[in-house]
Order: sequence, then C-alpha cells, then structure tokens
Amino acid sequence: MAVKKAQMMPTFSYEGVDRKGEKLKGELPARNMALAKVTLRKQGITIKTIREKRKNILEGLMKKKVSTLDITIFTRQLATMMKAGVPLVQSFEIVAEGLENPSMREVVLGIKGEVEGGNTFAGALKKYPQHFDNLFCSLVESGEQSGALETMLDRVAIYKEKSELLKQKIKKAMKYPMAVIVVALVVTIILMVKVVPVFQDLFSSFGADLPAFTKMVVNMSEWMQKYWFVLIIAIGAMIAGFLEAKKRSKKFRDFLDKAALKAPIFGDLVYKAIIARYSRTLATTFAAGVPLIDALESTAGATNNCVYEEAVMKIRDDVATGQQLQFAMRVTNRFPSMAVQMVAIGEESGALDSMLDKVATHFENEVDNAVDGLTSMMEPLIMAVLGVLVGGLVIAMYLPIFQMGSVV
Repeated sequence: MAVKKAQMMPTFSYEGVDRKGEKLKGELPARNMALAKVTLRKQGITIKTIREKRKNILEGLMKKKVSTLDITIFTRQLATMMKAGVPLVQSFEIVAEGLENPSMREVVLGIKGEVEGGNTFAGALKKYPQHFDNLFCSLVESGEQSGALETMLDRVAIYKEKSELLKQKIKKAMKYPMAVIVVALVVTIILMVKVVPVFQDLFSSFGADLPAFTKMVVNMSEWMQKYWFVLIIAIGAMIAGFLEAKKRSKKFRDFLDKAALKAPIFGDLVYKAIIARYSRTLATTFAAGVPLIDALESTAGATNNCVYEEAVMKIRDDVATGQQLQFAMRVTNRFPSMAVQMVAIGEESGALDSMLDKVATHFENEVDNAVDGLTSMMEPLIMAVLGVLVGGLVIAMYLPIFQMGSVV
C-alpha cells in the first residue's frame, strides 16, 4: 500500500517563563497548537504568547534538504545517546542541538513531539516516509517490541554507515570522469567560440584553400558562434528529459538498471555493490529477529536494481515454499558462488547473519579495490580523450600554416 508523503510540521513561536521565573522565547515544531502547548507545559514553561510561525516561501526554497548522510549521523548519535543511558526524549533534544542542517533539526524535533504526544518511536518515524524507509521503521519497531531499542539502533547505525560508505565509493568512481568530461566540453566550446575565429580571420587573408580538417573545424566554429544558445538549450533539455524520464518511467529505470550491469567498465563495480547491499541488508534484518521471508522482501528494495529486485522476490517465494535460502539463490544464477557457499555454511551452522555479514564485508572491500583500480585506469584514458579534443583543434588551426611553410 502506498504511503502518503508526510507534510512538514508547522512551527510555533512562543514566549514564556520557566520554573525559575526566567523569561524565555523560542520555536517548537508540533502537529497543532494544542500539542505545542502540552509539550511546553511538560517542560515546565508557563506560556505567555504562542503563535504559528508563517512560512517564508523564499526561505523554503533556500532551505537545505535532508540527505541520507544527515539520517546516518542522526542514527549514530541517537544510538550513542541511548547506549549511554540517556532517555529517548532527552536524546532527541541533545541530538537536535548538535545538528547543523536546520531541516534535519526540524525533523528530529517533530519526532520528539510525536513521541512526547504518546506515539511510538517507529510510529513517529513513519510520519516522515520521505526520510525513513520501511526497512528503517521495521527495524526500530522490532527493537521497541523486543525491549532492546538501543541495541537495534546501534545495528541500524552500522547498517546506514556501511550503506552510505558504499554509496560514496560508487559516487567517487563516477564523479571524476564526469567532471573531466564536463571540463573538456566547456574548454572545447570556448576554443570554438573564442580562439578559432581569430585563426579564421588570419586564414581568410591567405586566399588559399584550407585543408578539409581545418574547414570542418571552422564550419563547426561558425555554427557555434551563431547557435551557441541552441546548443546549451539542447544539452539542458537532454539532461532535464533524462531526469524526468527516470523519475516518471519505470521502463526507463529498468532499462538503466540492466544497462548498468552490462556496462563494460562500471558493470562489475555495480554488480559487486549490489551483492554487498543485498548481504548487508539481509544480515541486519535477520539479526534483528525479522523473519527471513519478511527480511527478503525488505532486502529486495534495498538492492536498488530491478534485475536483483526480481531475483530476490523470486528467492522469497521459493523460501516461502520451504526451499533453503542457498538453493533459492543458486537457482537465480545472479549471485556469485562464494556468496552462495557462505550462505550454505551459515544455514547449516545456524549463523546465517554472521556469514552474510562476512559476505557483505568481502564485497565492500572488493568495491573499494575496484574504485581505486578504476580511478587509476581512467586517468590515462581521460588524458587521452582531452589530448584528442584539444590537440585536434590545435592541429586543425596549424595545418594551413604548415602547408604554407612547405610551399615556401
């Protein structure tokens, strides 16, 4: 069932007096005015004035979004507070004060208000589905029901940290070549629009026919000088169209997922990252006491790839009919033999979560090594591409000069 996206809670500005008689004022996010008053009274504050703060449209547009890194930091800090014996509500206050992102601070204070109002921690998290997914909420709910919330939060924090580290490694592999390609395109456009016309004026005074390669570059330069804005609009439209298609079309997303696995350079990296995510998620959920069938359902979405999401759901159906996990994984032909064998050992020894954790660690290290190797390999390749682009333009501009020298 689809979960409706929760709206951000209103913020109330208040002035009052604390138990010592000192005047104070501040802001408090709450679902409504009544809940805000109850929360302030519980804190020993006698309210003099309270009103809902008006939303500034410009401030809303400028506000920094809540990132997965913010969620990871929040989870780790909250786990640390609870392991130290700090009560849950007080932990929210301490963590909120230390957060640099105002949007994340608002979310944490909103969760605190929900818990103070009688909601469970998991129930409060479900009010923010755009920040806390079903897996996160399920693990916290399992911790609350078992009475081991601090232990579960520590596991969730480790899981989020490992997932974020893996994501950063993938981004690291993608950012460098993308940045260099963008720089190469910008440099090429500048050369075409600013440098080539200077040589073109010089060539026109020669009165001789230009080499074919030089003519091609000069024609491209003339087109760019006249229609550079068309080029920029076309590039922007392509990027916007790509992002919109990715957002709206499941078929297009599925195509990208399949293409990523078959990519000649990045395919192996994507494959290892998926196996690492699968193993880490399943290890965390199974260790939390979540039944294997439910754990597999949560793990399917965590793979972030349609091919493996279908494979994991097929595994779930096979396990539901009584098959062992190792056999179900082997039948899909999507998992490396090392992972299947480790799962088999885990099932036989009763330490499935421990074996899955080892598989995840192994493939996370493989991703790390692959990123380092890919970066080393891409450097000379990128230099070669830059050399061809810039060097080609230089050669095209100097060919007529060389011809004149040979004639003389």
